[in-house]
Amino acid sequence: MDVEDYEPISTLRVDKNLITKSKYPFIDVHNHQFDMPIKDLSKLVIEMDSMNMGFMVNLSGFRGIYLEKSLKNIKDNYPERFGLFVNIDFEKIDDPEFGINNQKLIRDAVDNGVIGLKIYKSLGLDDKDKNGNRIKINDPRLKPVWDICAEMNIPVLIHSGEPSSFWDPKDKNNERWLELKQKPGRYRNPKLNPSFEEVLSEQHDMFRENPNTTFINAHLGWMGNDLDRLSSHLDNLPNVMTEIGAVLAEIGRQPKRAREFFIDYQDRILFGKDSYKVSEYYTYFRVLETDDEYFDYYRKRHGNWKIYGINLPDIVLKKIYYQNALNLFPGLKKNKIFNELNE
Repeated sequence: MDVEDYEPISTLRVDKNLITKSKYPFIDVHNHQFDMPIKDLSKLVIEMDSMNMGFMVNLSGFRGIYLEKSLKNIKDNYPERFGLFVNIDFEKIDDPEFGINNQKLIRDAVDNGVIGLKIYKSLGLDDKDKNGNRIKINDPRLKPVWDICAEMNIPVLIHSGEPSSFWDPKDKNNERWLELKQKPGRYRNPKLNPSFEEVLSEQHDMFRENPNTTFINAHLGWMGNDLDRLSSHLDNLPNVMTEIGAVLAEIGRQPKRAREFFIDYQDRILFGKDSYKVSEYYTYFRVLETDDEYFDYYRKRHGNWKIYGINLPDIVLKKIYYQNALNLFPGLKKNKIFNELNE
């Protein structure tokens, strides 16, 4: 048997609270539905209802005809259940009209119903200018983009970097070894890539330089394994929020510290999932709502360890599930699902 196949079944006898529907309706601010222009949304809504998901934000709106068709599909069918973020092409940064063109693109998109801007991890890692130079996250030529988002009062959800282990040697001491073995393309050779700290430094500098723009630092800003550092990050940058997509394993392996963090920063954390698979949401509910001990994360390679519930108080749970998102997207307060909660 190969070590990759080793999956021992625990003999530990502990409580199991398997939750298939969240206690309160929730807003998923980090989802990707790449086939939105042609998707049968009715089937998706049935699945959402089964989990108690009241609203889904599709970050993959792209632009042009793709964006237009996605917006039309939503408006024609379920405008109260889906929101769309626009995406821009940073590799056109050398175009003298880059700032003006993207300000118009974002302004028009918002006028047509878009509710935010999503920045993919390629910015800061892989995107290059015409000379082949890496485009830094804090490149001053990007300032018009952040300015228009502030003007239009839309948030920017930005994914910068990767887990720091992706830069570490792929040896027996790397806790993400299995993931790097199964997904070798995720490894970031330090000789060929900016360092983890360099990418985060650029991102944090950009946040500081744009205090009027609201940013959602995706995936706990890849600081979920160091909640003291993430706490300082949020303390120093009041224009930044964060979300929990694809980093539940970090939360679940430190239940006491994570619970403390969620209570302390209850107004700054959003619910996000990233990839879409109904059964995986159940693990999110279990971590957030129960105090269950020693259970499996939904993907072994993301966290080769057991996790625990953090049993959040209801007042905090409501904020994570929907209230913080309602404050970020005030138009959703008209949504019947969430309007009824406040009656």
